[in-house]
Amino acid sequence: MEGKLIIFSAPSGSGKTTIINSLMSHEELNLSFSISCTSRAPRGNERDGVEYHFVTPEEFRSLIEKKEFLEYEEVYKDRYYGTLRSHVDEKLKKKENVIFDVDVKGGCAIKEHYGKRALAVFVQPPSIEELRLRLEKRATDSPEVIAERLSKASYELSFAPKFDHVIVNDVLERAEEEALKLVRDFLFKD
Repeated sequence: MEGKLIIFSAPSGSGKTTIINSLMSHEELNLSFSISCTSRAPRGNERDGVEYHFVTPEEFRSLIEKKEFLEYEEVYKDRYYGTLRSHVDEKLKKKENVIFDVDVKGGCAIKEHYGKRALAVFVQPPSIEELRLRLEKRATDSPEVIAERLSKASYELSFAPKFDHVIVNDVLERAEEEALKLVRDFLFKD
């Protein structure tokens, strides 16, 4: 039996990466993180091949032409994100459960492609104002980028009904517990 897929999507700053990191600490889940490709520059201490595979916009477009992506999106001008099909298939064949941290369109595309083999979870902030505070507090983006992210968040929130489950991340510990229960139930059901 091949592995399963767990998809997490959310507006930037909603806490999905923190929740995913919490899940990754549970060895019994046999989770393997899907490392996406992106054409954006690394932030903070991000490293190539760890958080993302960093490529230039030209390299990314070449991979698109070769149909190497399971899904991809130009999230902002010349800022692409995508999931390499070969990367995911290799992990599934090794019976690993692949966990994704992807934008909402990518999450929907992966869910559509894999159907019941995939669990799609949307992490929602308690409010747009709280989201703004979180983005400012993390201090990794310029005010212009934060404004861009907040503008996009309203659009992204409209995708929540397309996911199997929505977790409102108002209290992180509760959101992490809810995510763990959802993932355990999905992976270990008959």
